[in-house]
Amino acid sequence: MRAGGDRAKGRPGTRIRNGRQGEVGVKLYEKLAADIEALVKQGVLLPGERIPSVRQASQHHRMSITTVIRAYVLLESRGVIESRPQSGYFVRARAGEPAAELQPSRPSAKPSAVDVSALVLSTLRSIRSDDAVPLGSPYPEASLFPWQRINQYANNIARRYAKWTMLDDLPPGSPELIRQISRRYLENGYAVNPNELIVTIGATEAINLCLQAVAKPGDTIAVESPTYYAMLHAIERLGMRAIEVATDPVEGIDIGALARLIDEKGVAACMVMPNFQNPLGFQMPDEKKRALVAMLTGKDIPVIENDVCGELYYGEAHPSSLKAFDTAGIVLHCSSFSKTLTNAYRIGWALPGRYRGAVERLKFLNTLTTPAIPQLAIAEFLKNDGYDFHLRRVRKAYAQQASIMAATVRRFFPEGTTTSRPAGGYVLWVQLPEGIDAMEMYHAALEHRITVAPGHMFAPAATYRHCIRLNYSAEWSTGIETAVQTLGKIAQHLLAQGRAHPDSKNHG
Repeated sequence: MRAGGDRAKGRPGTRIRNGRQGEVGVKLYEKLAADIEALVKQGVLLPGERIPSVRQASQHHRMSITTVIRAYVLLESRGVIESRPQSGYFVRARAGEPAAELQPSRPSAKPSAVDVSALVLSTLRSIRSDDAVPLGSPYPEASLFPWQRINQYANNIARRYAKWTMLDDLPPGSPELIRQISRRYLENGYAVNPNELIVTIGATEAINLCLQAVAKPGDTIAVESPTYYAMLHAIERLGMRAIEVATDPVEGIDIGALARLIDEKGVAACMVMPNFQNPLGFQMPDEKKRALVAMLTGKDIPVIENDVCGELYYGEAHPSSLKAFDTAGIVLHCSSFSKTLTNAYRIGWALPGRYRGAVERLKFLNTLTTPAIPQLAIAEFLKNDGYDFHLRRVRKAYAQQASIMAATVRRFFPEGTTTSRPAGGYVLWVQLPEGIDAMEMYHAALEHRITVAPGHMFAPAATYRHCIRLNYSAEWSTGIETAVQTLGKIAQHLLAQGRAHPDSKNHG
């Protein structure tokens, strides 16, 4: 009798489990558990981050669902991960470990004028240099985009139609593109009225038109804190004032604080980004979206929803939007293809609810038309070229690169640095120790041919002078890792400098 001999005719010293071979004495679920635990110890998976679902892990590792469940149960028993009802499995914060979490913002509840455009323009110009590492870029890395295929469609359309009339470009836009966008919403679980949709020159124009439709110069507009600077640009351009609202880095805007500001300060409208907010990356829970729309409906306050990153989710299902909970037409929903297909064509749209007529009129008065050939080219791609397949590839890349970027920042930046936990999108918010000024870091990084986005750009006041935003959409490389390591050294130097001369800076 051969004790410990070959089993299932495999090689000596191996076992067969679910059609795969493993080390002697190590079962597949134990090996999976050990691999995940190693990623946690190495900082690739951070405390509070969600790990792949059971189904995702089963498909990725080619294991049975039962095997994955046993691995996750084992990791739970070791205190490495924890399950959260209806949310999945998350890396557990270890006892004695400082919580690697941002705290909710607590901005000043005072309306203020907005003046961030000069800083933003300067920052955008700095990323145009070919040899700079564009960690400060607001744009996703173009190499993942099917821009060549879309250009082919555009060239074919241009040759096919030698003559264009203005009617091809007039609002509300190309009927075929409107049809394809409406179908996309339906595929994602929400039926929109195609007659409500207006095609715009990117989401930026959609946001500007919607704000112009609901408020006038001098009005106060409530924004998340921090908020995407495109929102602030619209407020600045139209001569309005912004008031920052306390915002949780995981769940979004504080509805109670917003309600009080509306009552006390006379807010005319709100501007929010509930899905994968730039710069924090959070996804507002459905119940909170519903509560926000209900509260604003009760107070008859319109809300402009920026959903440009709504397709870039890391979870298993497309997130809901505020628009899905709107029964009174107060939500002016804005989006574009700039973050998912190509930012060269700048095709966006608005679903302005009861303000649809005003937005279409303003579109005609402001820019008259949206170029027809880009509209038709994108419509052709949506109809023929596997948009879902493309998006799955992009989401997978971004999710992996988010974890790597956060882990690298954690490794090389000074102690006390905290980061956001993006649930989608492609940007990471980094909060530095208070001795480091983001503008000083921005200028020092430029000397090393590295760009960052200083926190000063994301609020009307200098609320985030110790924060920066990093773009992780480019494929991870030695060059990017070296750039992040260099940023860490710059941060260490600025922190030491600040401690050596504590009275030389205003840390207010």
